[in-house]
Amino acid sequence: MNLGVRTACVLMVVVGLPVSSYFLVFKPTNAKLNQDRAECEQKEKYLTKLSEIGERDADLAKANDEIKRSVTLIEQRLPSGKEIDGLVRRVSDLAVAAGLEPPAIKSAKPVPSGIYMEQPLEMEVSGSFVGFFTFLAQVEKLPRITRIHDLKITGQSKDSTELKAEFTLSIYFQDEKQVAAAKESKS
Repeated sequence: MNLGVRTACVLMVVVGLPVSSYFLVFKPTNAKLNQDRAECEQKEKYLTKLSEIGERDADLAKANDEIKRSVTLIEQRLPSGKEIDGLVRRVSDLAVAAGLEPPAIKSAKPVPSGIYMEQPLEMEVSGSFVGFFTFLAQVEKLPRITRIHDLKITGQSKDSTELKAEFTLSIYFQDEKQVAAAKESKS
């Protein structure tokens, strides 16, 4: 009997040890391992998302820098309110140089146009078509932002190549008060 009880005890220990190890050690360890794997996968997905966002942020920062450079270039083409008189003289000189009669210019009140100001000038010129075309081409080449609108061209006489043109030339400029306010808001 001794041998039977001993054999049964050894058999129980030999069989019980792996079974109890499975339930007490391996099963909780496997559960923890599976939980850690799921957590790692979730963190990897989150890390992938963050890297995509980081790449987009870099692209957005680069795009913002390009936009700032573009705005700076455009603002350089906008004269200050003090420079408008010189620009009006230059436009008048361009008309005379193109062979047109000295233009009649009537200045209107500056109008806000977005964050800039627009100075409309009602102009009337007369001369040849070639001279007028040359004048328009020279105005287009000015380093400042201008716009011609409300253009009316009439012929002086039926057999003549002379014409009379009435139009509004708008010169865009920066108002010193707005520039100062913008600089203060950036500070």
